[in-house]
Amino acid sequence: MEGTLIESTKIDKATKDRINQWLNGNYDSQTKDEIKGLIKGGKEDELIDSFYKDLEFGTGGLRGIMGVGSNRMNKYTIGMATQGLSNYLKKSFPGEQLKVAIAHDSRNNSDYFAKITAEVFSANGIKVYFFKALRPTPELSFAVRLLGCHSGVVLTASHNPKEYNGYKAYWKDGAQMIAPHDKNTITEVQNIKDVSDIKFQRNDALIENIGEEIDSKYLDMIHSLSISKDAIKRQKDLKIVFTPIHGTGIVLVPDVLKKFGFTNINVVEEQSKPDGNFPTVVYPNPEEPDALSLALKKAKEIDADILMGTDPDSDRVGIAVKNHKGEFQLLNGNQTGSLLLNYLINAWKEAGKIKGKEFIVKTIVTTYLIDKIAADNGVKCYNTLTGFKYIAALIGELEGKELFIGGGEESYGYLVGDQVRDKDAISSCAFIAEMAAYAKDKGVSLFDMMRDMYVKYGFYKEKLISLTKKGKSGAEEIQQMMKDLRNNPPKVVAGSALIQLKDYQAQTIKDLKTGKETPTNLPKENVLQFLTEDGTLVSARPSGTEPKIKFYISVNTPLSKKEDYDKVNIELDKKIESVINDMNLK
Repeated sequence: MEGTLIESTKIDKATKDRINQWLNGNYDSQTKDEIKGLIKGGKEDELIDSFYKDLEFGTGGLRGIMGVGSNRMNKYTIGMATQGLSNYLKKSFPGEQLKVAIAHDSRNNSDYFAKITAEVFSANGIKVYFFKALRPTPELSFAVRLLGCHSGVVLTASHNPKEYNGYKAYWKDGAQMIAPHDKNTITEVQNIKDVSDIKFQRNDALIENIGEEIDSKYLDMIHSLSISKDAIKRQKDLKIVFTPIHGTGIVLVPDVLKKFGFTNINVVEEQSKPDGNFPTVVYPNPEEPDALSLALKKAKEIDADILMGTDPDSDRVGIAVKNHKGEFQLLNGNQTGSLLLNYLINAWKEAGKIKGKEFIVKTIVTTYLIDKIAADNGVKCYNTLTGFKYIAALIGELEGKELFIGGGEESYGYLVGDQVRDKDAISSCAFIAEMAAYAKDKGVSLFDMMRDMYVKYGFYKEKLISLTKKGKSGAEEIQQMMKDLRNNPPKVVAGSALIQLKDYQAQTIKDLKTGKETPTNLPKENVLQFLTEDGTLVSARPSGTEPKIKFYISVNTPLSKKEDYDKVNIELDKKIESVINDMNLK
């Protein structure tokens, strides 16, 4: 069998070496039998994809398909990541009693992987605070800060398909790791040359179960940020439909809504039970309309005011509101983020809390409508690279100097207040409901608020094109696409001349009229942005955690009155279609 493998011309030497290391190393017999089964079955493509590289930290940490191999999520890749992190923590905090917190979501094997993580940390003499049952990712971030931990880990693949799982690593500030900590941890992981270097011997004396006592403090913190308490009192029977899509949202979203004072909360029963197979959806992702179809059905049945759905680890939330025709309409992440930040800024303003040192944060691929709203209200708006860890890093950097109101990114992740350092669908659900109550108290709908916002600042419309390119050949194809765009940028997009090219890898902003270059003042990342004369913006970005390349399209035009919404909406759709055709993004 191993001879068959060596004779294969399709599998390169480095991949063969990894496979043989697993076949001959100190791995359990079940793991070895699975590898032999792949060899015997002639499944070379699967072998290559399982072993051609090691899993690396991307914008979402460690993430991959579950199974055997160095490029898969399993006991050993989890063990190596945790051993590497343990080694790095010991170097970073010499002489200290190290503490970590661990949580997991509802995915298959998340609880098992969490236990492996606790075993390895404790075997390394590290104190572990272990959430005894599934909990939302943002609560883990909160717990790291609350308990004075040096690090934290949550086992989740967020909104990915059921075959995936992941390992999000947090630093002592409660934020996901960024440079240099992520790279240094990977270096430590790569220094582990043999599986026998991983300490799997659990030390029960160092593992402490946690749960409800953290929930209570977390919910109190979120409630302390509420602004429109009187509006909620008057609109407490606001009809809310909520679905956790078989994930952790069921643990705390109904509780936080009740704590805010809402009394009419309707949970989608078919999706209320945590289940890693996500039986009612294809993808457990609130960005996918199908994932919210059962919630939409319920919303129509009860004539709801607001619909909200969270992903498995409750860091993202999708919403639907009734439009001007009385039909339920799903909002995208840019629309929800703009509405939420516009509400927060205006509510702070009404409360006399804007003093000139307040700021919000968004990512470079999130709608620039938010920048306009902030500027109009005397609030700073910072832009970061994609990934909420960069937003969190900036919040930490400005702590004590400026005051954070809220932040968000187009991929349905938002944050209110700075006590959590990751996107937080628990607090977001509470504030989206508060915003809906605030609007209803003023006799308008959230959709009306959105149209009024467009009249004031311009009608911005965005679309995400995501092209999946699987395996090693897919990764190479994505690299080539970025190379071509970098070397031969389009001259005209949707009838408008290109005037600016931002290359975040080269860290330059080039004015194409004058040829002048200025720095991006952001870390290096493989992202390109093309800006045209009429304000159309196209961003190209390979995903850090999935075999995808993403294109973010943003177009805008004035909206003179809200009654013109439908007509202008169609015009912007046509413009987006022109961008897709011109840049061959199909």
